[in-house]
Amino acid sequence: MSEQDNPMVFAIEKLYVKDLSVEVPNSPEIFLEREAPEIGVQLSTQSLPVSDEVYETVVKATITAKLGEKTMFLVEVAQAGIFRINNIPADQVEGLLGIGCPNIVFPYLRETVSDLVIRAGFPPVLLNPVNFEALFMQQKQAAQSNGTH
Repeated sequence: MSEQDNPMVFAIEKLYVKDLSVEVPNSPEIFLEREAPEIGVQLSTQSLPVSDEVYETVVKATITAKLGEKTMFLVEVAQAGIFRINNIPADQVEGLLGIGCPNIVFPYLRETVSDLVIRAGFPPVLLNPVNFEALFMQQKQAAQSNGTH
């Protein structure tokens, strides 16, 4: 069989919001505050097989805005994508799932977070770009050091 009989396939099947929540625990009083909050962002990624050749990648963000001890808002978003990966060399699939897929999902997560924060009554939060390659390498090194000790 030639390569043309089994072409390499990397396709986006679906992009969607898997889970989201918005909390404004100190409303309505918090809207009277004029100080800029301290914004904390936590980000994680996960890719799992759905079936043969189909994977789901989820990029999850938790954004917390605080003024001192008071929480202005808490936003959690899990943005996901379903990807078809076929005839890609096995040694490249891990990188595709850890770097390529999160890079595709992230702009949608960024837009969802900004929209939710605005709908909650606050100025938009624009997430900074993420170097998923560096994040992937850190996770790989952490997994290797945990496996050797």
